[in-house]
Amino acid sequence: MGQPALVVAGITVATVALHVLDPHEPGSWGICPSAALGFWCPGCGGLRAVNDLTNLRLLDAASSNLAFVVAIPVLAYVFGRWTYGRWSGRPWTPSAHTQNRAVAVTLVVLGVFAVLRNLPGSWLAP
Repeated sequence: MGQPALVVAGITVATVALHVLDPHEPGSWGICPSAALGFWCPGCGGLRAVNDLTNLRLLDAASSNLAFVVAIPVLAYVFGRWTYGRWSGRPWTPSAHTQNRAVAVTLVVLGVFAVLRNLPGSWLAP
């Protein structure tokens, strides 16, 4: 159970840091390379979304990065399955086909999200 505990610890430290040092303040977390190049990547706004969630502002978090907010339950499910498998001694091992499909779907969804959020006047822009 050491690995799941390390994941929880890392997520906790990052979440507390993002709560304390507000990423809404320009330059507080450095400069985003893709934003500096003039486009929003699928991750842009993710730090602000975490800060918004720690302040219980769900709509603001969705406005910062909708893909991240929608992915949280999926990530929680995957983490839960992995952790339960380690705890029960029956590791969760999705098939290679399932893993490949999940990667392909994720890449397509994030690609479409990136294109849509970069359209002029898009409400998906952070």
